[in-house]
Amino acid sequence: MTGHSAPSTDTGDAGVQRHPALVALTIGAIGVVFGDIGTSPLYAFREALAQSAGDGIDPGEILGVLSLALWSLILVVTIKYVVFLMRADNQGEGGVLALAALARRAAGARSRIALVLGAAGASLFYGDAIITPALSVLSAMEGLRTIPAAASIFDEGVIRMCTIVILVGLFFIQSRGTAQVSKLFGPICILWFLVIGGLGIWHIADEPSIARVVWPGYGVGFLASHGVVGLFVLGAVFLTVTGAEALTADMGHFGRLPIRIGWFSLVLPALALNYLGQGAFALSTLEQAAASGKPFTNQDWFFLMAPEPLRPALIVLAGLATVIAAQAVITGAFSLTQQAIQLGFLPRLRVRQTSADFQGQIYLPAINWLLLFGVLVLVIQFKTSSAMAAAYGIAVTGTMVVTTCLAYLVVRHRWGWSRALALAAILPFLTLDLVFFGANILRVIEGGWVPLLVGAGVGLVIYTWVRGRGIVSAFEKRQAIPLADLAAALAKRPPERVPGTAVFLTANPASAPGALLHNLKHNKVLHAQNLVMTIRTADRPYVPAERRAHVERLDDNFATVTLTYGFMETPDVPRDLPRDLGIENRTTGLDPMKTSFFIGRNTLKPEAEKGMPLWQDRLFMFLQRNASDPTEFLRIPPGKVLELGEQVTV
Repeated sequence: MTGHSAPSTDTGDAGVQRHPALVALTIGAIGVVFGDIGTSPLYAFREALAQSAGDGIDPGEILGVLSLALWSLILVVTIKYVVFLMRADNQGEGGVLALAALARRAAGARSRIALVLGAAGASLFYGDAIITPALSVLSAMEGLRTIPAAASIFDEGVIRMCTIVILVGLFFIQSRGTAQVSKLFGPICILWFLVIGGLGIWHIADEPSIARVVWPGYGVGFLASHGVVGLFVLGAVFLTVTGAEALTADMGHFGRLPIRIGWFSLVLPALALNYLGQGAFALSTLEQAAASGKPFTNQDWFFLMAPEPLRPALIVLAGLATVIAAQAVITGAFSLTQQAIQLGFLPRLRVRQTSADFQGQIYLPAINWLLLFGVLVLVIQFKTSSAMAAAYGIAVTGTMVVTTCLAYLVVRHRWGWSRALALAAILPFLTLDLVFFGANILRVIEGGWVPLLVGAGVGLVIYTWVRGRGIVSAFEKRQAIPLADLAAALAKRPPERVPGTAVFLTANPASAPGALLHNLKHNKVLHAQNLVMTIRTADRPYVPAERRAHVERLDDNFATVTLTYGFMETPDVPRDLPRDLGIENRTTGLDPMKTSFFIGRNTLKPEAEKGMPLWQDRLFMFLQRNASDPTEFLRIPPGKVLELGEQVTV
């Protein structure tokens, strides 16, 4: 989803075989895919332990929290995502919208369910996209307070200002693209995982018996003995697996095999060792506090694990790692938005290609600045990473529930499994997701309302846009005249002809486009060649160039042209417009200089008694007014476009 490599149109491991350097792909995957989950040790163990600290912390609670963290990595990330869900790819692409498109194609009559689930997953993703940069960078900057000599300088306000400066700089460089900088992501993240794994090994030596937490009984016993507090802890433990969605979302860029190699060979061992080291360090500190009669308090275990002279270097490395994690989420938001536009969930937005070499390197100014605004509001409002952590899990767990439901549709209808077998495979994952979702719902008041509010807002925009487009489409169908009938009538009584080619864009090629009717009514002319063109979005990420255009002749005057794009492609009408229209004994080559494009642009009028409520009418009109110009979105030269339309009541 993040677009740091050329896209693959093959599936899974087959796509990898075209790349001779599997090592290079694995390094790239480590730098892009694992940024979010790789920085979770900065705050996950600390926040989970804090939830059980109401009446003091005892060794059993440290062991219980640690066991829950390790088994979350095993069950949620390793088994569910790496082993199972990475098999459910859409021509090599993953992510919630790619999975929704695959489920729609497989589900048939139930495709509407897949559509709704996809929209819900996309809505929740934006809540995660706002929180991840804010939380990750802020947690890294808070490490400055663990340096005794700098603690008095870097108070809460200074740390917050440093975080804001870094985030503003990160969002401001998006328009320049990250193709060159992203080459450093892999080596930096490899160093990061080696360092955090090494820190873990060093402190495991403080309390070697910490390895016993691999027995799940510690986690189960903790939940059984702590009641509601256990659920709050479970909600915080979920912070260890945030970022798991990126494993499937980035399959199209790196392939299944490099991601799996990166996870099993480096990322999972480094995370497990670091959490074990934090737990051992906490146990050792607890024993020392008890022996000296001092109170034991929860601390910033991650940074305190490093020796004081090396701590500044660790903070710098953590800052780089969190910036990479934030970058992955930002570019993921760009990619998801492009998919949503192509699938008709959102209005057209300006999409800029930032690299001539990598198709996935795109920049959406509107999304960039909206994300920056949301991120800054969170940093200013919540002030600390601990306060913000409560807001983090709900969006991610909600997206995971959606992904699991979509996976059931794929397993049942795409893979052809029986209902019993599909339920047996999916229900354990869904149960786990729902338990985590329920645990995070308990933290709504603490801050969990933020991603829910963002998700609800995006969901409202999607619903309004889809419904409004449906109303406009229904109006156009009521006014439509069959194109075949119009062509026959014009053949019998031809109007005045003008040289050149007219291309009329429409969503329904079987009906005469409104722009064509208006042109005949007001200008009373017909071009020598007339193409009725429709842009379609396939339920797959990419469409081969040889299957892009489909031409059907009606008569010597009219032809219908359908251009089909994948949901991860950007349309380019002038480039893909067929030059040969297939008429015998006539010169049919299209001259770009003699081709005009006609686009229907209706004027919307709100009405409370019809269609949508008045407030929703106004929202739809606002979205349409601020949508990117179709000529820019379709890459049509503005000087070749004529817009014609009429008034439509919504």
